[in-house]
This record gives sequence, C-alpha cells and structure tokens, in this order.
Amino acid sequence: MKQYFNLLGKKSKKAFLNKINTNTKNKVLNNFASLINKKRKLIILQNKKDIKNASKKKLKENLINRLMLDSKKIDQIINSIKTISKFKDPTNISLSEWMRPNGLKIKKVTIPIGIIGVIYESRPNVTSDVSSLCFKSGNCVILRGGSEAYFTNKILVNLFRKSLKKNKVDENYVQFIDTKNRKAVDFMLSKMNKYIDIIIPRGGKNLVKKVQKLSNVPVIGHLEGICHTYVDKDANLNMAVKVLINAKLRNTAICGATETILLHRKIIKKFGEPIIKSLEINNCKVFADRKIRKIYKGKSKLASKKDWSTEYLSSKVSIKTVKNIQEAINHINKYGTMHTDAIITKNKNNAKIFLNDVKSSIAIHNASTQFADGGEFGFGGEVGISTNKMPPRGPVGLNQLVSYKYKIVGTGQIRK
Repeated sequence: MKQYFNLLGKKSKKAFLNKINTNTKNKVLNNFASLINKKRKLIILQNKKDIKNASKKKLKENLINRLMLDSKKIDQIINSIKTISKFKDPTNISLSEWMRPNGLKIKKVTIPIGIIGVIYESRPNVTSDVSSLCFKSGNCVILRGGSEAYFTNKILVNLFRKSLKKNKVDENYVQFIDTKNRKAVDFMLSKMNKYIDIIIPRGGKNLVKKVQKLSNVPVIGHLEGICHTYVDKDANLNMAVKVLINAKLRNTAICGATETILLHRKIIKKFGEPIIKSLEINNCKVFADRKIRKIYKGKSKLASKKDWSTEYLSSKVSIKTVKNIQEAINHINKYGTMHTDAIITKNKNNAKIFLNDVKSSIAIHNASTQFADGGEFGFGGEVGISTNKMPPRGPVGLNQLVSYKYKIVGTGQIRK
C-alpha cells in the first residue's frame, strides 16, 4: 500500500509542475462533457453494477437514491461541467496591488492550492464536479470514492483522463484510488502529507469524524448539517408553509435539509396547525415541544433535548417554540452546526439581526435552506460545504479552490 500511494503522490506532484493555460483547461472540460454524453449507456450500465451490489449489501434507501444515475442525472452532470468551463479562470488574478514609500511594488495574486485529496460517499456526480473544479482551478486531485460507487466513479475518472490525454495534458492531474481496501483511507489521511495539501471529505458524520481525527493535513468540510428555519412573528403564513415543506422534504438526505423548525410563541396558535398539518400530509414525522402539542391535535411525538441536536436525514423534523428572535438565534448557535439557517419574516430589521447574529456559514432570509449548494450559488458545482470558521466557508466552488501569494518587485532596495 505504501508503494501504491507514494506512486500516486509522485504522479500528482509531477503533473502539477505542468501549468495549463485557460484555453486548454476549457477544451479538456468540454471534451469530458462530450465523452460522458457519448458513453452514457456504458455509464448507466456500470452504475447498475453498483446499484446491484448496494442492494445486496442492504444499503439504506437514501444512499441508493444518491448513487443512482439515469439519463436526466447524466444531463445534469454534463451541464455542470459545461458551466464550469465557461467560468473565468480563478488563477493568476491580481487581488490587490500597492506601492510602499521605499518604492517596492507589492501584488497579491491567486495561485492553485496544489494537490487536493477528496474522500466521498455514494454520489457519482461528485467525481465529475470535483475533478472539473479542481482542474479548472489548476489543482491536481486524488479521488477516493465509496466502494458502493466503485464502477461508476471509475468510468467517469477514466473518461476525464482520456480527455486530458487527448489534449496533451498529464492525465495524472486526476487520479482515482483503485482499491476498495478500507485501510486506503487511513493511509491517505495519515501518510500522504508530503504529497497532499488539503483533504476534503464529503459524506456522513462517521466519515467526516474519521477524517478530522486521522488527517495530518488541513481539512475543509462539515461534520453535520443541523439546519434550522425560524418562523418569526411577522412571517407570511403561506410563504412559511411553502418554504418549510421544501426546506424539509424536497430532499431529506442532503446536508442543507431543515432538521429543526423554530416558531415564535405569538404565532403558534395561528401558524402551528397549518404548518404541522402540511408536514404530516407529506408523511413527515413530527417531534414537537409541549406548547405546540397543546394546540396541535394531530399526530406528533414529544421532542426530547436530543432532538435539538439530531440530523435526521429522513422525513422527520423537530419543532420548538421560542419567545423571540434572540431566543431563536441562541438556540441555533447552541445546537446548530454552522451550516445553513433561515428566517421567514416580513420584518426587515429582524431579518437583518438574524443574518448578522447566527454563526452559520450560510444565513438565509425568506427562502429554503436547500439552497445550500454550490450549483444554486452559481458556482457550477461544489467540492463540498465548509463550516470551518477559517475560510473558505459555505459552498466550496471554483474561486474557493485557490490560495494566493505576494509578488514583490524592487529596484535594488535594502532594509535598514
């Protein structure tokens, strides 16, 4: 294993020495999109192998849904790659420049990060998104997808490498860890620090915990997505119902799904019934506090303290009463995971307070938390969502995959 990973690392280092111009980057990406379109039947065939194996292993239904590819999802993958190809190259951009009194000219310029290791589960679209974003931003990437998506990931990586080769670019800009051995992840995290500059995990809590524990290189990512939607006393009821149904139920398995709803105590009699009834009609299991259960006579279970810190990732939601906006913010900052939190209100001042004071990497006014996605931000895709306090935060797209350096030009100055 040591020999295998050292070879991967050396190949990435060598590939990274070759700087690729923007025109070539875009040609590679467009060729990649074209190859996916031509080979869609083969991709679906490989994906069916993964689905069959996942079913045999009795993987959860939500994981199988994430894994499954059809023609529509392949169209989305192609569109994402084409969108990324149209974006401005984020490297070698002058962020600022100035002159010192001694005549030194200083310029702050964007550069690629280097070699990025990505460990992820289930979703094959991550393979194409991450490869495209890393390549366009001048970075090499080493991919470790979940064993449940092995065949789908492998064909997508092979098509990308084929496109690189066609355009006379070192195909090792994108590499795939071609082993299902679980120890591969441990080795990648703990023994590859002389090759890998950043690790990005995309997957469940257990995966991210493991990455944070074992990695000896910086990690960009989030542990959980305990997202909240707070319905303020000045909310519009119809908007609240529409947004909450989407925020909770559009896709329950994503990290941007709302897991806890907070209701201002002044509106629970008027809003509680229609909100909970709408959730219940849509087969959502409700865990509510005592105040809400007093006014709602439908099906619900009493929420425990544990529910406030639970990421359900299913058709379940916890609902709590708060006395004011400050209590809502305090609850979010205590139980939330600095992912995505929203307020529904017509009160602009309250919205401003909420957006400023929640610690979330994404704070939303009058819209669904399910907009926590790089594609929805106009990034063309994302390598993940970061809840780190240090940048990058939120969806990590093309412009977040660069670092910077200072370039200084003098005329023979020496320091006194």
